[in-house]
Amino acid sequence: MLSVLAENHSNFTLLPMKITLVAIGKTNENYIAEGFDYYAKRINRYCRFDFKILPELKNTKSMPIELQLQKEGDMLLAEMENHQECILLDEHGKLYTSVELAGFIEKRMISGQRDLAFVIGGPYGFDQRVKAACHGKLSVSPMTFSHQLIRLLFAEQLYRALTIIKGEPYHNP
Repeated sequence: MLSVLAENHSNFTLLPMKITLVAIGKTNENYIAEGFDYYAKRINRYCRFDFKILPELKNTKSMPIELQLQKEGDMLLAEMENHQECILLDEHGKLYTSVELAGFIEKRMISGQRDLAFVIGGPYGFDQRVKAACHGKLSVSPMTFSHQLIRLLFAEQLYRALTIIKGEPYHNP
């Protein structure tokens, strides 16, 4: 449920919050990149939105998955130190409706939080150290999506959440 402040839209102004989406590797598919860019521009109307791409590991064909997770984990842990709160986008995370996600974000905005990062792992998920260091886990769906497609799905849901907070008509309950 959204707060009383959000329900009184005429007096509600978003606090200056930066939301960062952290992901490993560039987007290979043009349709995903174009869709993501479409929502990223819209998100920036409501808050500062950054997309941080960490380099994809090289020569992974013969690399054990555990080693890939460890190396990606090293990069993610270093990036996570730059953020006040880091939420992993993980299939085992908490499931929210769009309205509940809006409430989750709005609560942080109202409390004066200035920085929130959402983190997408590589194709095999997250190293245990990253899971232990995060502040929470969020599932975008109980279904499994590619780590690249989840960028687009999450960007759309983040945009939807921000329009819900502002009381704008994008979301049709």
